[in-house]
Amino acid sequence: MAFNPDPLDPDDERPPYEQVASSLGAAIRTKKLAPGEKLPSHQKLTELYGFARATIQRALRELEDEGLVVSRKGSGVYVRNRTERPAGLRPYVEQAFATEHVTIDFSGFSSETLHGALQEPLDKIRVGRLTPGSIRIRILVPDMSVPHAAPVRREDGADDEKLRTRMSGIMLGYTRSIRDSINELQQLELVPETEVEVRVHSGTAFFKLYVINDADVFFGYYPVKPNKVVAQGQAIEIYDLLGKDTVLFHHSVNEGDSSSGAQQVQQAHMWFESVWDTIARDFDLDSQ
Repeated sequence: MAFNPDPLDPDDERPPYEQVASSLGAAIRTKKLAPGEKLPSHQKLTELYGFARATIQRALRELEDEGLVVSRKGSGVYVRNRTERPAGLRPYVEQAFATEHVTIDFSGFSSETLHGALQEPLDKIRVGRLTPGSIRIRILVPDMSVPHAAPVRREDGADDEKLRTRMSGIMLGYTRSIRDSINELQQLELVPETEVEVRVHSGTAFFKLYVINDADVFFGYYPVKPNKVVAQGQAIEIYDLLGKDTVLFHHSVNEGDSSSGAQQVQQAHMWFESVWDTIARDFDLDSQ
């Protein structure tokens, strides 16, 4: 079947190459262009999108940098097989906000990466380029008022309240910012319904998990590494959970009902609900 891209938004102010890269990226993520499939030729893409060849080439370089396609000399450009390289979170979050009802469930250490991934779609809502009818975000993070396996002091592996207080402050900063940014959209009458809930649990967060619109899951491990931080004015060498560069692995229901991807999404959803409804406790961001 010939590839037919969705029409580009005439009000999109991004450079043409970004618009083309976004369109092709969405087609790859929704399996309109399947893993291993060859993309249309440069000439065909210029005809489909109406932009110059140089624009198409730059868009393909963007997709290659993102790990979505691979260029094979003398053969063409192909969609990467999912196992060749993990996918990025941000495009899938933005894609979720193009739907009527947005749901994101996050479990992890601080929600820093989620906070970053939300900024672009929220900006697009503010200028009217995305118009979801509802947004619901649930955040599940460790209760830092109790000791955890990490972060701990490096010298003796012991708990240190100063470290937990520092980590709690980081978590509070990102979760409050997410809540306030989402709720502001309803106050400004840009999104009819919004809800951000935060719950805590007593376990150590050794991995991060995102369940997006019950259709896509991203999962990654936090490595435990030596680190040096300043807590309450004191420099402390610690064993820390470092998640900023965590590799995220993607699973999607678009891979088919009987696929491992669809089963991963189902199990991730089940796991999140089970923790959320049992050992997780409501957390008041304003009382901290």
